[in-house]
This record gives sequence, structure tokens and C-alpha cells, in this order.
Amino acid sequence: MDGEDRDGAGVEPASPRNAAGAAGARGAGTAARAASGAAGGRGDPDRALAVGLDGVKPEAAARGRRGGRRVVSVWKRLCWLAAAAAPLAGASAPLVELNVPGRGGAGVSAPMQIVLLLTLLALLPAVVVSVTPFLRITVVLHFLRQALGTQSTPSNQVLIGLALFLTLLVMQPVGSEIYQKAWAPLEKNQITLEQAFEAGSQPLKNFLLRFAREKDIALFVEITKSPAPRTPADLDLKILIPAYILSELKAGFQIGAVLFLPFLVIDLVVASVVLSVGIVQLPPVMISAPFKILLFVLVDGWNLTVGALMKTFYS
Repeated sequence: MDGEDRDGAGVEPASPRNAAGAAGARGAGTAARAASGAAGGRGDPDRALAVGLDGVKPEAAARGRRGGRRVVSVWKRLCWLAAAAAPLAGASAPLVELNVPGRGGAGVSAPMQIVLLLTLLALLPAVVVSVTPFLRITVVLHFLRQALGTQSTPSNQVLIGLALFLTLLVMQPVGSEIYQKAWAPLEKNQITLEQAFEAGSQPLKNFLLRFAREKDIALFVEITKSPAPRTPADLDLKILIPAYILSELKAGFQIGAVLFLPFLVIDLVVASVVLSVGIVQLPPVMISAPFKILLFVLVDGWNLTVGALMKTFYS
């Protein structure tokens, strides 16, 4: 009993200060071991990596492994595609030759042929606008939209699509004649490129002469100082095309002015009524727009406009 009392008396009860000291000692020992492990890991990369990964969460480590596998998979696919495309790189694809004759009968080089072809493709929209009824039709349709007071209805895409199909309808006989006289013989090597151009330009000249005014033709004959043609067939395309453009612009503006008149009357009537009533805050355009649209729908305006416009090309 006395021995037990002495043993018990020799052990002091654990105080908060002693517990904190023991925890600090254990933390210092852990930090020392981590520092020694990190110092030792400078010479051993695997050990350093293992020590660094001890503090990484399992979710982050799993995401890193999945990302690494994706990168490896992508590189494998790229290598496979490169290996598959390597035999095709040496295969020679057939080249399309335009065989445009040059001076002295020598052919034009392939790069020059590509440049000429791209230039022609870039100028194709301007040619379509310049030598077809597309110009007059688009001018009339845009005037009609402004007269109705609808800023963007129908949209430009709708108007251009309608004008394009109407242009194809008018130009279909001319295109067929050009194909029969120029393109088909050229494909069969029956005529040269110069002969095909001369044969194909004649139907186009006949079409342009139908709608080009004499005053505009005389203007460009005077500007270019060309000799006076004895017959209309002697006129060159460099004179006919600008004369045709001026004539089409004038015709389009004339039709547009006629379309504006009934809608202008509606605007004047509505404006006078609004001012007489004294409604100054409300713009007359907002009131007249429904009346103009209603009038256009009641008289079947689209049918009348397109019908009258197309008859100008067939008269």
C-alpha cells in the first residue's frame, strides 16, 4: 500500500500546459521528419514525388490521372492519322488544266490559269448584275419597300432571291443560245476559245441592244472616241454594257417613282388629318403605314408589280 502510494504520488496529474507541450513536441517531430524527407528527396525524385502526393486529395489525383490518359490517347490518335496520311502525301492528284492559249500558241502556266480562274469567279457577281435584268428588278423592289414604309420587310435576302429567279426566267433563252453556239462546240473542240467568245457574245449583244437607249450608246461612243458603227452588230461590249446599265437605272427609277405616287397620296391625307385634329405627338408615318399595307394587299400589289415589271422585258 505504501509503495502504491509512493508510485501514485510520483506521477503528477496532466495539466493543460503539459498537454500543449506534448502536442507541440509531437508536431515538431513530425515537421522535422517531413523536412528531413524533403531534404532527402532532393536527391531522389520518386521519393520527393511520393512525399508531395501525400498531401493531394484522392479526387484531384484521380482527375490528374484521367487528364494524363486523355492526352496520351489524343497523341496516339494524331500519330495514327499521320501514319495513315503519309502514303497519301506522295500520291499525285490529277490536275485540271484550262489550256488557255498564249501568244505564239504557247499555253499559259498552271499558276496563271488559277489566277485567271479566280479573277473570273470574283468578277462573276458584278457581271450578273451588269448585263442582266437583275439591276432593274432590284431597284424597283427596293423602291417598293421604301414606298410601303417597311424598313426591313421583306428582307434583303428575300428581295435578292426574288430578283435572282426573275432574272433567270428572263435570261434563260439567252443562256440557251449561248450554250448552243459557243459552249457546246468548244467542248467538242470544234472551235477555238476566241471563236467561242465571238459566237457567245452575239446573243448577249442582241439582248443588250433591246434595252440600251440610243442616247446612252451615243454617249459612250463619244467618250471612247470609237468610230460610228454602221450596224448595231458592230458595237463593242465595252460600249453596250455601260449604256445598258444607265438605261436600266433610268427605267428602274421611273418605275419606282410611279410606285411611290399612291403611297405618297396616303401619306399626305393622313398628315393633313393628323394636323387638323391636333395630334402632334403621334407621327403621321405610324398611322399611314397600316393603310398603305392594307391598300397594297387589297389590290394584290405583288402580282401587279411583278407582272408589270416582267412585261417590260417581253414587250
